[in-house]
Amino acid sequence: MTRPLSISRIMQLAVNVQDLARATAFYRDVLGLPLLFEVPTISFFDCGGVRLMLTRAETPELDHPSSIIYFQVDDIRSSFEALRECNVKTVSEPSLIARMEDREVWIAAFRDSEENLLALMSEPPIDVP
Repeated sequence: MTRPLSISRIMQLAVNVQDLARATAFYRDVLGLPLLFEVPTISFFDCGGVRLMLTRAETPELDHPSSIIYFQVDDIRSSFEALRECNVKTVSEPSLIARMEDREVWIAAFRDSEENLLALMSEPPIDVP
């Protein structure tokens, strides 16, 4: 019997970009993520302890838009409006996805400077009497 993996968290996500300078500016200046460091072909950001890596695809088969990254925000409506004020291409308005016993789940989608689909996600608590 093999030992099970002991994965504890996501450490890093890679996002493919076509123009590293443009994408770095978007994630730093529009989304406000802290830039950790840059090397000639890669930019690294901190996203709540998860490292986000922006880079050009190393091979043609890896050159495709990223998976959807969901960024947690407290106030999805004001965060979405802030994206609009920065002329970010929006895909879907904030919408209620699910109502749980103690919270709601809201999602809104947008595109980054490289046309990758991203989303804002908020889970505000429900006032339970």
